[in-house]
Amino acid sequence: MKKVLLFTALALSTTIASAADIKGSGASFPYSVYQSWIKAYHNATQVQVDYVKKGSSSGIKDIKARAVDFAGSDAPLNPNQLKKARLYQFPAVVGAVAISYNVPNAKGLKLSREALAQIALGKVKYWDNSLITKTNPNIDLPHKKLTFVHRADGSGTTFNFTYYLSKISKEWRKEFGAKKSLNWPGDHHVGGKTNTGVAALVKQTPYSIGYIDYADAKNNNLHMATVENKAGNYIKPELKSFQAAAAKADLDPKKDFFAVIGDPAGEKVYPIVAATFILLPKEKPEVNKKVTAFYNYSFKNSAHLATELGYVPLPDSLTSKIRKYWSEKGVN
Repeated sequence: MKKVLLFTALALSTTIASAADIKGSGASFPYSVYQSWIKAYHNATQVQVDYVKKGSSSGIKDIKARAVDFAGSDAPLNPNQLKKARLYQFPAVVGAVAISYNVPNAKGLKLSREALAQIALGKVKYWDNSLITKTNPNIDLPHKKLTFVHRADGSGTTFNFTYYLSKISKEWRKEFGAKKSLNWPGDHHVGGKTNTGVAALVKQTPYSIGYIDYADAKNNNLHMATVENKAGNYIKPELKSFQAAAAKADLDPKKDFFAVIGDPAGEKVYPIVAATFILLPKEKPEVNKKVTAFYNYSFKNSAHLATELGYVPLPDSLTSKIRKYWSEKGVN
């Protein structure tokens, strides 16, 4: 009897899994907002969208192989890459990368640009390093070994974080640059798969620090550092500072919206923000119309859900450009 029940459950789960009208994969950075949008869209239309968080690199591989209907990537493809892969691209939402840490009694930690770069470079070994203590005179930081937590899989979050590091550190720019994956320097780091995996590692590893999308950091109740921006101000990771940064994005439909926001200028901007993108195969206009219908609905009706999760919805001026782009490509 148990075998029959097990077989029935497996058959039912397989049916449910294959019942999606639209299937996507890729970036974990926007996963929580996509899941929220998917639920709202299904309730309104009964259309089932399935999105699997696998990392931007895996999503790009999937869409190039035409294994999914659409892919999510936090690392935008340039027009030449899109042309070669026969893909369209548009932004979906803007989010932030939080610097989360696990140090007792260290709420309100401030990190300078130099401190953050040196941590990533593997040169800050202990929490009472002067680069950290000088901006945190009221926090008793211990002589404990610092563990840096990073993504182990190909990741758009890593691309945007390393792009930011390239902006703030000549050494980083020369040695590593902006990449979706890399061999991290130093001997005190550990990797986790997806942003959820990094959040879990930070949570369970005392005296660790890592870069994670804001939503996962918030959902795991992790401490998040206040980070120095280009203007020299220390900015908390919160919606208003993300919105100020997102306003600096130059997302041009003539360039298939190719842009990286990292380290924008401004007195009140949070410095580590990123747009996340959707990739569509050029030769599937009818399926693409189903995908754009989902995002069009979400832009119009579910922007508040993104805001509640700490993301920045795209402004009406930009969604109008996206709809025009869809129309020109014949996918709406």
